[in-house]
Amino acid sequence: MPKFFLTFAASLLILFTLELLKPVQQYLIQPFTGGLASLSTTIIEPFDANVISHGRVIRDSASGFAVSIEAGCNGVEATIVLIAAVLAFPATWRHKLIAIVAGFLAIQALNIARIISLFYLGQWNFSIFEWTHLYLWPVLIMLDVLMVFAIYLRWLTIPNATQRHPEQVENG
Repeated sequence: MPKFFLTFAASLLILFTLELLKPVQQYLIQPFTGGLASLSTTIIEPFDANVISHGRVIRDSASGFAVSIEAGCNGVEATIVLIAAVLAFPATWRHKLIAIVAGFLAIQALNIARIISLFYLGQWNFSIFEWTHLYLWPVLIMLDVLMVFAIYLRWLTIPNATQRHPEQVENG
């Protein structure tokens, strides 16, 4: 267990440090964040023709209300926490890669729902928008990370359990 925590902490330190580097921000994080805004707008457009995006900003052209996807709101930090946990837990590199890709997709799917919901909450009631943005969604995103990691741990144990006790699998 101490090895897990040391590897987890070291991975967090390395990954968060890399994320803060100017070239990583400029060539990876900022374009990715702009892509989230563009994807969110693409999802909204069939239902709301007034939505536009520019860079990392999503705007309602009718009301002028806009949200900007900033650091901490693009799911990158949550993904870093998941990657660090996956890297710290003993498993094959193939299993780790599958968990990281699946986890990234799960985090970003929920994050897109977060971005869209906040876009509309902000137009409806700004105090509810602020509370939801600052308190509810960060908890839900980190719960998503925890659930993905828990599912990953469970998935890792399924093949091992059937290999050790084949008679239990056959007999139900």
